[in-house]
Amino acid sequence: MPEISTTKRRLVILISGRGSNMRALTEACRNEGWPADVAAVIASRPDAGGLEWAAHQGIPTAALYHKDYASREAFDAALAAEIDRYEPDYVILAGFMRVLTPGFVNHYAGRLVNIHPSLLPAFPGLHTHAQALATGVRVHGCTVHFVTPVLDHGPIIAQGCVPVLAGDTPEALADRVLAVEHHAFPAAVRWLAEGRVTLTSDHRVNVEGDPERLFTWSPAA
Repeated sequence: MPEISTTKRRLVILISGRGSNMRALTEACRNEGWPADVAAVIASRPDAGGLEWAAHQGIPTAALYHKDYASREAFDAALAAEIDRYEPDYVILAGFMRVLTPGFVNHYAGRLVNIHPSLLPAFPGLHTHAQALATGVRVHGCTVHFVTPVLDHGPIIAQGCVPVLAGDTPEALADRVLAVEHHAFPAAVRWLAEGRVTLTSDHRVNVEGDPERLFTWSPAA
């Protein structure tokens, strides 16, 4: 059984847009007794709205634009160099819209965590809410998982589920999923920062204390 850590872990959060999950994590870190701090926020584009918000919170920020680099490998090497300046315990992908190279993923193996807007293994990739509506599923949601070189395929730490309602649009469904993301993501990151998460030999996640790892939506979520 792992020993729960009392040392604050350092998070570097990667974003590409407004960074609502980054905000949820940052606000969670402000709570008394929370086991992590946000060391930096790094964006894949200079116009990402979350950068301004993070800077106003006094968090170091940076932006690396992929079109400024000759290849994916060159971009990922520069990104890793920027991340490593902050010596993070975990690198958190919070709406980071770049497919990362195997070399980058392996550099942070076991420390790279993503949130994906579907109940994986259903609907990997893009346009998950439209996919959910097109296939007629009655339940949709999000997944917090370790990142591996296979896209949207790593061991699952937590999930959140929402109902698919009559008359839903992709936008309405996305809003409902986002509300539960803001609960599932901080909880999963907290378990990691506390040292409660381990992987079994068959690459499944165990969390010490066996907390509820499925988060459900309610109108007040």
